[in-house]
Amino acid sequence: MTRRAFYWPLLLGFFITGQIMSSATPSFAAQPGENAVISVWIGTSNAKPSKGIYHCTLNTQNGKLSDPTLAAEMGGPGFLAMHPNGSVLYAVGDVGGTASVAAFKIDGSGKDAKLTLLNSVAIGDGGAAHVAVDSKGKMLMTAQYGSGSVAAFSLNADGSVNQRTSLMKHEGGSRIVPNRQEAPHAHWAGFSPDERFAFVPDLGLDKVMIYKVDTDTATLTSHGFGQAPLGGGPRHMKFHPNGKWIFLLNELDLSVTVFDYDAENGTMTPKQTIPTVSKSELAKELFKSASEIRVHPNGKFVYSANRGHDTITVFKVNPQTGELSVIEHEHVRGATPRNFNLDPSGRWLLAAGQNSHTLASFAVNPTTGELTYNQNVVHAPSAICVLMQHE
Repeated sequence: MTRRAFYWPLLLGFFITGQIMSSATPSFAAQPGENAVISVWIGTSNAKPSKGIYHCTLNTQNGKLSDPTLAAEMGGPGFLAMHPNGSVLYAVGDVGGTASVAAFKIDGSGKDAKLTLLNSVAIGDGGAAHVAVDSKGKMLMTAQYGSGSVAAFSLNADGSVNQRTSLMKHEGGSRIVPNRQEAPHAHWAGFSPDERFAFVPDLGLDKVMIYKVDTDTATLTSHGFGQAPLGGGPRHMKFHPNGKWIFLLNELDLSVTVFDYDAENGTMTPKQTIPTVSKSELAKELFKSASEIRVHPNGKFVYSANRGHDTITVFKVNPQTGELSVIEHEHVRGATPRNFNLDPSGRWLLAAGQNSHTLASFAVNPTTGELTYNQNVVHAPSAICVLMQHE
């Protein structure tokens, strides 16, 4: 046996368990009133070896992750959301053979956090690809990719789901990309900063559908749309902290479109579209697809994930215009980054590898936005959503 063959299984074992730690790993002191260890909730696909929602912790001083453990059994709890009070977790997936949104009570904190099912309500229009909750804990929305719709639900005082209050069906298809845009495919749902409007990027339409929101009645009313690049396939979007700019991630052509946002009128106007990875680099990939986009809490940087290329693209935000320029591409140390997230402080980025069943930790440089692999990766079965707080 060669020396390389002898050491490789050992190194692989260290990789999966996250035991290799660099002496150069950045260390951050916890801020006053800040927990050094916070909960990380992991949504998963319905593929083996996943069994449901997983939980681990992040040490915010050194960026180290604990080994994830199963917190609640559920079929394909792909995307998660949290009640603004931090005590209820929501998941969209299969409950008793029915596509539903489920509410779980969060008991305890840190490594001792547990989930207890409060209730679940059938979506009534197929399975959801995304879920979001308003800042007052009155209203929940789900986006249904397969049926091309957005649903709204009212919430009870204890955070449990009351009933479905709206179902908005999208129609048509841009038909630019064969087999992907023949019909509507709602992929994400979220609120404007003032929560007067809701936004639903639809991959099949090449549009961001906009709705007026009444959080007291948990209802939606059509309010036009924002136009995405034709063939782009809009997937996820985020607002800049200043509320003036929207960053839309286009899955099919791996790009980000920057919009000016008119908060008074609830309208969005595109002004820049920038590739996440150059076409020449993507040309050699058998599979390529953009998946998630995040804005750093300081508003200076935007991050997006590239499946196939298996990287995170780091963008610098022009403070005057909101337009983007690429800083770097950082490999996720895993395969198929369907999701990633920044911790509340913006000091750590956690990248989930769906096909590698991993969750890896990266330090974020607050001055340059650059990522440094923290040499810490843990086993996270079929991870496709990473959540640490209400969003």
